[in-house]
Parts: sequence; C-alpha cells; structure tokens
Amino acid sequence: MAAWQVLLGRRSRLSCGLVTGDVVSARLDWEEAYRRLAESARDAAAEEALVFQLEVVTSELRKRIGGTFTLHELADEYARADVWARDALAELGAPGWPRTLALVEGAAFHLYSRGAVDYAP
Repeated sequence: MAAWQVLLGRRSRLSCGLVTGDVVSARLDWEEAYRRLAESARDAAAEEALVFQLEVVTSELRKRIGGTFTLHELADEYARADVWARDALAELGAPGWPRTLALVEGAAFHLYSRGAVDYAP
C-alpha cells in the first residue's frame, strides 16, 4: 500500500487558529484533489502513473519549500506550482500528466501540508 493511501478515510478539518482566506481556500482545494486522487487510484491501471506523478511533484515541492514552513508559505508556493509542476512532470516523461496535473499537484500539497509548523487538522 502506498504511503498516501494510509491517510484514506481521514478528513481534515480546517480549524487552524489565524489563517487567511487564501490558506483556507487552498487547503480546501488540496483536500478535494487528494480525495479525487484516492478515487482515481482505485483503478489499478491508473494507480502506478498517479503514484509516480505524486512522487515527482512532492520531490520538487520539497526542494522548493524545504522542511520548515507555514501553511501560508505553502499556499504562496501553490499559487506558482502550475509552472514548475508541469515542467517537472514533462521533464521526467510522467505518463498521462497533462490530464492529471491539477489533481496530483493538489494532492501533493495536501499531504505536504501536514508537515507545516502551524498545521492543525
């Protein structure tokens, strides 16, 4: 079972103390993308490609934001992610990435957000 599958069934509540509207909106986008990714990955034919794409985007995200970050910093990076995520997936020849870019991108941010210093479920 993939690491991201362990989190299936867990719903995050957006109950952080002081968060801005853009952070709340981004977290809702990320959660929805993660839910849709989990549904799509139930198809065995799609699962391998989705997991590969998720790993590529997560690796690039780790390079860009590091290990110590806030949800606001993560939301700021999310606003720029379309360009670098597209480039990273295209460079590695990830199969099917044009159809799944937004889905994989949002899911990667959802999973990565759990490492934010101000993360609260």
